[in-house]
Amino acid sequence: MYAWVWFSPGSRGGGDPYVRTVWLHGDAAWFIGIAQHGYERNGGEVFYPLYPLLLAGVARVIGHAWVAAGILVSLAAGAAAFVLLHRLAARLVGEDAARRTVLYLAVFPMSLFLQAPYSEALYLLLAVATFLLAEDARWLPASIAAGLALLTRIAGVALLPPLLWMAWRSGDRRRALASLVAVPVLGGLYPLWLQLRLHAPRSEFSNEAGWNRYFSHAGPLGGLWHAAQAAWAGIEQLATADATHRYWNGATNADPLYVAAHNLEDVAFFVLFAVLGVVAWRRLGPQYGLFVLGSLLIPLTFPARGYPLLSMPRFTLVLFPAFIAAAALTRDPQRERAVLGLSALLLGLAVVQWSAGYWVS
Repeated sequence: MYAWVWFSPGSRGGGDPYVRTVWLHGDAAWFIGIAQHGYERNGGEVFYPLYPLLLAGVARVIGHAWVAAGILVSLAAGAAAFVLLHRLAARLVGEDAARRTVLYLAVFPMSLFLQAPYSEALYLLLAVATFLLAEDARWLPASIAAGLALLTRIAGVALLPPLLWMAWRSGDRRRALASLVAVPVLGGLYPLWLQLRLHAPRSEFSNEAGWNRYFSHAGPLGGLWHAAQAAWAGIEQLATADATHRYWNGATNADPLYVAAHNLEDVAFFVLFAVLGVVAWRRLGPQYGLFVLGSLLIPLTFPARGYPLLSMPRFTLVLFPAFIAAAALTRDPQRERAVLGLSALLLGLAVVQWSAGYWVS
């Protein structure tokens, strides 16, 4: 609130309450619009339905306070995700590292989205629940959780490879694999509804172009190549401090120094979580590494023009095995303090940017 009052005094002129003014921008406006009016053929199909459905239900209970409803859904899902994550991490790496896992997630620079009217908190809850249930060999509930995750974000497809791996290696392989049919059945409900309602069953994919994303015909290698090009251009741009010449021509309508810093930030988060994904594979098991690395492949396959890894910092927020891996690597108190200090600093910067109405992601 302090950052909003300090940086955006003019925004109070319209009389909007703080909670509405500060949270209703970015994807939040789309989720709330869908909760209020349903889907229309306007590009909103890229926002999957489970979160706006829950938001709409809560809003009708509390008197159509749409923004507050979105925050309540996210806070409740985030709190539940933290509880389940601590329980899962304690099994995998011990109680002390489980404490660090939850703490690292809480102060992660993008953790503000766990209370924003975004779907991150709900997806995180369902992803953690999927693994926790699968670890207990509760295959049908695990598959239902994964199917619901697929109704929350397209990134839910990254849960399929680890689930298949765990089911294949289970003691009751046949029953485990048979239970996984619930994932595509639930996930298929959204394109089926789009066909019945809008006669456009693939619009959740085709409309990505309207958000400046495109399918890379080289798969994730195409996105990785463009990200590397953008990062190198960013280094040249910042090294010369030249605001007139563009070393990267992908985003021609923005300050080239801003574009350079933005692309370098996105690549830095990608590299960090790719490394932590490998650590998770080795320390926690292939299923956890598969989830992290598979999740990273999705935005590489659908890069954005101008900013190839656009929103990568926010996308990494839900990659919980990476936080467990980081906790396992930082048993020394000095390393823990360093991680917490740097994360808290960047989180504070992100909160100020968000409160002042700047793009954060």
